[in-house]
Amino acid sequence: MSSDLPFNLIRRRGLMMVLSSPSGAGKTTISRRLLDTDHEISLSISVTTRPPRKGEVDGRDYKFIDTTEFNLLVNRDQLLEHAKVFGNYYGTPRLPVEETLGEGRDVLFDIDWQGTQQLAEKAREDLVSIFILPPSWFELERRLMSRAQDDPSEINRRMAKAADEMSHWAEYDYVIVNRDLDQSVQAVRSILLSERLKRRRQVGLSEFVTGLKAGH
Repeated sequence: MSSDLPFNLIRRRGLMMVLSSPSGAGKTTISRRLLDTDHEISLSISVTTRPPRKGEVDGRDYKFIDTTEFNLLVNRDQLLEHAKVFGNYYGTPRLPVEETLGEGRDVLFDIDWQGTQQLAEKAREDLVSIFILPPSWFELERRLMSRAQDDPSEINRRMAKAADEMSHWAEYDYVIVNRDLDQSVQAVRSILLSERLKRRRQVGLSEFVTGLKAGH
């Protein structure tokens, strides 16, 4: 009787991990840290109608398109989620995500609560959602000002929007208060590892156990 275990029977279905937060709370920095150290997860590249910010690259940070093209994607049901934020449209192309999950790899989303709700409606079993909170209102404002990416009026608008965004924290699976960046990154890594090991994501596990019981 062979002692070799049928490890190849087990495949992992990928998951969709969402990080959401008000602007300045740290989700983008945490996302980059995670992507730099974990090669089993890749960033979902959203489409958007807003113009690129300084340093952003088309196809790497976002795919920048016009409103007409965006509406076509919506009408053809080619977006998993879409939302209007600060006067601009954002959305997640469906096909690349579905292909990645099927290959057993994970997809990271840097989206807001509106997009997260839509993902939950369409693919709740694949979704893991995390909300990042700032340690204080003062610290959130300080971080926005230190980025030097937006003018004062834009910062004020983002601060005004933050209260509404934070009111949706209870809709998420996990909540992290980003007091310390390293600790927050480690918390996200721990969540990701745990979610990868969930029984429902290990395709073929039943057959594997049957083989073990049969003495294979």
